[in-house]
Amino acid sequence: MDFKDLLRIQGYDPDARERIVLLRHRPFEPRLARAMPWIIEERPNLFETYQSVPGRPETALRRAEYVASFVGVSPGKAHFVGLYRIGEARELDHDAFWRIPGNLILRDMGYEGFTTEEAERLGSRFQFDLERLPFYSDWRGRLVIDFPPPERSWFRWVDRGTFPVSAILEESAFAAPPPDWRDIDLTFAELATLPGSWRARLAEWRGIYLIFDESDRRTYVGSAYGRDNILGRWQAYARDGHGGNRDLRGRDPRHFRFSILERLAPDLPPEDVIARENSWKLRLHSRQPFGLNAN
Repeated sequence: MDFKDLLRIQGYDPDARERIVLLRHRPFEPRLARAMPWIIEERPNLFETYQSVPGRPETALRRAEYVASFVGVSPGKAHFVGLYRIGEARELDHDAFWRIPGNLILRDMGYEGFTTEEAERLGSRFQFDLERLPFYSDWRGRLVIDFPPPERSWFRWVDRGTFPVSAILEESAFAAPPPDWRDIDLTFAELATLPGSWRARLAEWRGIYLIFDESDRRTYVGSAYGRDNILGRWQAYARDGHGGNRDLRGRDPRHFRFSILERLAPDLPPEDVIARENSWKLRLHSRQPFGLNAN
């Protein structure tokens, strides 16, 4: 089966010349590329902001009637996001682009967006009104197609190619379970977009965590044993940047990275958790003046 067959079943003509453009989002920014599946799953409005200013494929969108939106999660494949009707387009200069609140949030996730250099060269970019249609919406993140080479190309005209259906997954690839706890390394911005599967797992674990400030390479060691365990503590940081820790007040949390030093049993008594925390502070020399812990 081909993606074009799915379009026909739903009453869309995939052979009409330049009517449907297939767009495969694959951010070149490493941090944004990692967070993109989470953004689609947890903050779809933020994804809509991202794709409304597509950059290089904007000429194709100005000619097409529909855009079939996919994300490049793995090489040679494209995971389905949705089918959209293309509406009005408007020009944005550099300042107008960065006045869009969603673009500021995306910037904290690594998005370069409309750079000063691009503005000097191009002058403006186009933003499109995209209306998501009820087209296989339950296959979001589950429908996978083969995307023909070259890999770096962003879009294809549907009428000019073939797009074999590679798989229909049981669960969305945009809500993948977390890696081993030893491999978790999150930015501050990523705390706000964690998939539900990640949040559920972090809520189960008591433990000792590390906050690393990339701005001056100093560290803070903390412990989690209250409500929602590690998730609860990290959500507190996501809300205000310091989680009530006076040692972190006044620092820019956008430079923070969060990892787990030790995972502990969910029923371990708080005094034992605190003892483990103090052991890590001693071994990592995280107390002032070398680190950020005051005690």
